[in-house]
Amino acid sequence: MSNEELISLLKVRFEKNMNLHEGIEWAKVQARLEADDGKLWSLSEMERTGGEPDVVGYDEATGEYIFYDCSPESPAGRRNTCYDRAGEEERNKKGVYPGGNVIDMAAAMGIELLTEEQYRELQKLGKFDMKTSSWVKTPDDIRKLGGAIFADRRYGHIFIYHNSAPSFYSGRAFRGLLRV
Repeated sequence: MSNEELISLLKVRFEKNMNLHEGIEWAKVQARLEADDGKLWSLSEMERTGGEPDVVGYDEATGEYIFYDCSPESPAGRRNTCYDRAGEEERNKKGVYPGGNVIDMAAAMGIELLTEEQYRELQKLGKFDMKTSSWVKTPDDIRKLGGAIFADRRYGHIFIYHNSAPSFYSGRAFRGLLRV
């Protein structure tokens, strides 16, 4: 997809979902996008993997627009992934091969993994992960003990759960964010 096609797609999505970004003007977002091919590439990767990125905020301190993956379910092109490389390598040693790991995948895409707090912010904007779940950035103390955390929405509530970092499931991926 060309940069022009991506910007056009993002504009249509922006206009369709005004509840996600009240008070933000598309022209200003577009100007920032057109000034940074690297950020456009990252948004293209978010789109290519099923994230449906959209603007969800503006950071007044940094002057950056914030895009989150806003697909209704966890992005399909990022599923079957362990939390990190150590978890993936543990699975590989057992002859079980996941589709990668979220930490390396996010870094390769140039995006950040949502934190638990950011995930909860996203859920205030709509209903996400009602059938799937999303890995979220795991605190170091949990990861050092072998665990990782993920989240979803069930029964009208946001749940934060734990799993071992080598775990991977067909209905779990990750949601990312990009600052532009």
